[in-house]
Amino acid sequence: MKKKIGWTLALTMFLLSGVAYYFITLSLYESNEELFGFPVPQNAELVGESSVGKNYEWKRASEEYGIPYGYEVALKKNGWKKGEREGASVYYTKGNHKIDLISMTGTLDILRVY
Repeated sequence: MKKKIGWTLALTMFLLSGVAYYFITLSLYESNEELFGFPVPQNAELVGESSVGKNYEWKRASEEYGIPYGYEVALKKNGWKKGEREGASVYYTKGNHKIDLISMTGTLDILRVY
């Protein structure tokens, strides 16, 4: 009996931690209407912008490894589909909108593709 309660408690804790991780991950990103509602990390610092997009400093960005898994989850949850990758550049699409996400070490460029 005690063994069954222990396993049930462990499974419940595992599921709750998974749900908490999912919602915490989603709360770290906010939609940017100028970028077709593309999620942007809340702790990324805007350092430049042009007519095609925005440039951010973000310590979690990496050229070698791309974006963190949590950011990929947030993009997918918001309806953005990952496309082809060309070096540090990954294309995302949602409906008729296309974004070029360029992840370099410490910087993140989010560009609208027309």
